[in-house]
Amino acid sequence: MKTNNSPSLIGQISSVHGSSLGVELNPNVRSGVVIIEGRAHRLGQVGSFVRIPQGYNDLYGIVSEASEAGEKSKDLSDKRMIKVELVGEAVGIDFQRGINQFPSINDDVHLVTETDLKKIYGFSGEDYVTIGRLSSSDSVKAGINLDSLVNKHSAILGSTGSGKSTGVVSLIRSIVGCDEGKVLRPSSRIIIFDLHGEYSAAFSDVANVYSVNPSGQEKNLYVPYWCISPDSLIDFLCGKNEQLKIKFIDCMVDLKRQYASENFPEIDSIKVTPYSPIPFDLKKVWYKLYYDDSVTWSDADRTIPAIESDGSVDDLLPPRFSPPSPGNAPPNKGGAGAFKRNLEAMRSKLVDGQYAFFLDPGPWSIGGNGSTDRRLENLIFDWVGDDFPVTILDISGMPSSRLDLILGSMLDVLFEAAIWGRFLPYGMKEIPLLLVMEEAHRYLSNDMNGVAKDMVRRIAKEGRKFGVGLMMISQRPSEIDDTILSQCGTFFALRINNASDRSKIKSAMSDGLSGMIDFLPILRTGEAFITGEATKIPMRCRFSLPPEGRYPDSKDPSVSESWSGNYKESSFKGLVINWHNQDARFDPGNN
Repeated sequence: MKTNNSPSLIGQISSVHGSSLGVELNPNVRSGVVIIEGRAHRLGQVGSFVRIPQGYNDLYGIVSEASEAGEKSKDLSDKRMIKVELVGEAVGIDFQRGINQFPSINDDVHLVTETDLKKIYGFSGEDYVTIGRLSSSDSVKAGINLDSLVNKHSAILGSTGSGKSTGVVSLIRSIVGCDEGKVLRPSSRIIIFDLHGEYSAAFSDVANVYSVNPSGQEKNLYVPYWCISPDSLIDFLCGKNEQLKIKFIDCMVDLKRQYASENFPEIDSIKVTPYSPIPFDLKKVWYKLYYDDSVTWSDADRTIPAIESDGSVDDLLPPRFSPPSPGNAPPNKGGAGAFKRNLEAMRSKLVDGQYAFFLDPGPWSIGGNGSTDRRLENLIFDWVGDDFPVTILDISGMPSSRLDLILGSMLDVLFEAAIWGRFLPYGMKEIPLLLVMEEAHRYLSNDMNGVAKDMVRRIAKEGRKFGVGLMMISQRPSEIDDTILSQCGTFFALRINNASDRSKIKSAMSDGLSGMIDFLPILRTGEAFITGEATKIPMRCRFSLPPEGRYPDSKDPSVSESWSGNYKESSFKGLVINWHNQDARFDPGNN
């Protein structure tokens, strides 16, 4: 064993396997604690750094394992070993990821001091954002590269109770640059798809909130049916019926072309397709399809319908015809009645109030004047063009059957806007957009196929080219589609207890330090292991706490306090009324 009087020396390299090093700790550091620069440092801690001098350069590595070799040394004590993964090197004061040379057997290994940590994690410039402090040293700021975070996607993963929601709030407020009432990045474009209604309070000072069931300062969330994929719309309204779909699309295109010719003189109506985001009256489509499906004729030439009642387009009342006579006598049969069940299903959704934000989209509905009060550009402006940097789309309480279509439709609108505006000064290519996807496992699982998953897959693969980034948040990474998770360049892994979830993160990580994922179960609340494109090297840090009053509405109920109180008889009438109205915040009065 070499002798060296440096107080930071902890051992020598005993083996080199690529970027992995075996290090034998010196007998004089058996206590596991060294005092350097007035601070106590514990040795061999998984996740801590070591420094390996190489002339003018210093190599740096992270301790990934600690063990006893089992072989007795001269003083009859077991050899203590640590495994180190090389991560980068410093030339002077400049640290860079990767190494130019490998160390040799018996090279000295030193403990990393606070001065070294500041060299490793030092950052400057507008492209870096401070998000917290290193777990190993509170005096060292933890920063991430904003460009890499947005352009190359990210995932925030952690079990329930790990501080995930609070971490998301802290991270996004740091990105926006909320500082004592000021916003340092006022042109930020961040959309949060809030599935539990927990983020409104946390961002009320910097966000517009749109909700299906608005209250207080929240605004109505509308997703116009005419700007989403016609295939998804028809499947949702009528079920899967190819013959009906063809008739539906023909009728829809005719109405879109008519609307374009009357309201959009700048559009060549011949170029209008089923996928053109142009308004049309869905009730007229239903009426036309119902008419053609049930019509009978008073003459053999089928020019005079045997109609008994016209019904009503606006009130969704179907037309009534005289029943066909047997043989060749009039009235003659016209429509086959093959789609009656499908059209009744469509009508039931059109009259169902819980779908009003989608099928009766307020100012985006066609009114009595034959046009809408607001246009598609107004919808996009509401979501990404307002002076608030954050937009929260609150779709809490929505069941999975509707969630997939609505979420996928909103993503479709936003991504199409990014594609068609990529050469414009206000497009997402010039002012990027970050989409924050809460509860990602609900609609991105391996065994699920839907509009939302298709759109997220597309954005994950192509979003960078058009200025759209993803941030996925989940408590069950093992359920997220492999293709989507593999596209995430940065991982924020909080406490995760489930072995299969940890295994999923480990397999998706590109760093050779995937073995460090095994210590995720012992992370403290609000603490994360961060690795990937947005950080120079993997780091363990604690998120900065949001300011008072800016926490998400995800606090656990106080079970002991609640259950210890006096019994109070409860009436569940209000609950049932809320259930019927599909509004958890509705107050029916004294119930």
